[in-house]
Amino acid sequence: MADRMAFFTTPREERARRDARERLGDWREVYRPGPLLPVVGGQAGRCMDCGLPFCHSACPLGNLVPEWNRLVAESGTGSGEGAGAGAEGGADWRAAAARLLATNNFPEFTGRLCPAPCESACVLAIDGAAVAIKNVELAIADRALDAGWDGPRPPECAERAGGRRVAVIGSGPAGLAAAQQLTRAGHATTVYERADRAGGLLRYGIPPFRLEKHRLERRLDQLRAEGTDFRTGVWVGRDVPGEELRAGYDAVVVAVGATACRELPVPGRDLSGVHQAIEYLTWANRVDEGDCPVSPMSAEGRHVVIVGGGDTAADCLGTALRQRAASVTQLDINPRPPRGRAAGQPWPVYPKVYRETTSHEESGAAEAGPRVFAATTVGFEPGPDGRLAAVRLAEAEPADRSPRAGTERRLPAQLVLLALGFTGPDPDRRLFAQLGLATGPEGTLARDDGFATAAEGVFVAGDAGRGQSLIVWAIAEGRAVAAAVDRYLRGWTELPAPIRASARALTV
Repeated sequence: MADRMAFFTTPREERARRDARERLGDWREVYRPGPLLPVVGGQAGRCMDCGLPFCHSACPLGNLVPEWNRLVAESGTGSGEGAGAGAEGGADWRAAAARLLATNNFPEFTGRLCPAPCESACVLAIDGAAVAIKNVELAIADRALDAGWDGPRPPECAERAGGRRVAVIGSGPAGLAAAQQLTRAGHATTVYERADRAGGLLRYGIPPFRLEKHRLERRLDQLRAEGTDFRTGVWVGRDVPGEELRAGYDAVVVAVGATACRELPVPGRDLSGVHQAIEYLTWANRVDEGDCPVSPMSAEGRHVVIVGGGDTAADCLGTALRQRAASVTQLDINPRPPRGRAAGQPWPVYPKVYRETTSHEESGAAEAGPRVFAATTVGFEPGPDGRLAAVRLAEAEPADRSPRAGTERRLPAQLVLLALGFTGPDPDRRLFAQLGLATGPEGTLARDDGFATAAEGVFVAGDAGRGQSLIVWAIAEGRAVAAAVDRYLRGWTELPAPIRASARALTV
């Protein structure tokens, strides 16, 4: 039997990362290659198998965390479901993969990109170190793909004959999850993507050092093998009218994401050299795809200032460092959070605490520049050539984030990246008018609790409906909307839907 007291005797250990200086010399993922299984098995063995698994309830997908932890623990009988192929040293990796894939279409993405609210809700995290759930998930996901356990699952011919035609607009994680579930249910599903390649922000918003694109291609190949049709370079609302889509399909899923960038209306915003972060990251990813040799927004040799404190800002930081910026300074308008939970953020909620990403680790190694908290941007200054030359900033008042009198200073900069988040779907509303969609006060698309809009047969999923959120929420909503569409088309559904993925659920 597994050691039931391993959480006492085995310390938390995470997947090893390559040396930070080494990472800055390439665009490969930050993790050190090599076998993970012994480490992961020991970490899975730390799971207490709680009677009330808060990790399970904290995950928008409802991942069966204690079950796959038990199956991959390094000690045990190995006699569980699926023992044999994929079973070694008492661990049953194939059965663990089956549990993981029962709730998550793309665990190799969430295992790399999700901030792991499940770990914040781990019972061990009440007064100690949580189980390394994200690392266990990633190890299972990668092994399932490499071993062929997570291969294409096309529907039977009889199932497809009874299905209907569904269009999915958008190929980010929500659109891909919805498309895969609907295809597997037997519906002829077509994904429309306005970019030249499928993947949405997974393709052009996430740098390769966090997600190498061959992983995305492998998953897209799986969807195609199952029967999902992709039409890239097609902007629905411009190239294809929304009315034509509604007439040609039995149902339409709008999963266009939240791509309207939040602006910074300060003097000098229109100067050359001030850009939205997503533009910068898109060009860097296009270089990685081989579309151009050098990004027109390259940070090489320039003093860079990143305005924002979230994941997108960290991605810009890691990208600028790899492009050999002269310096990189990150400005966060919020005060530096505490290292531990604040009184108003008790376990098991996901707390706002001080975190360092791999990009911040690299910044320290490169001595590239500071991370400044409680800093508000006052304006941008031009140089003699009319281009950006400096950022004016000041300390932010705690109450309203306004500039504190007497604290303003000047910071040299030739490139400023605005990483302030997103306010909702693209402001080009032609598609929404054509489909008969309404927007709410926050700029997101209106829908009911079952993801349906006021337009017959049109559904909304992902960030387009809930606002900017996590990849795990996007996948959960994609699975949930697929079940809703299948029920709409057939009158019933066998597709699973995450319990927490109501269209009115609160964002973690």
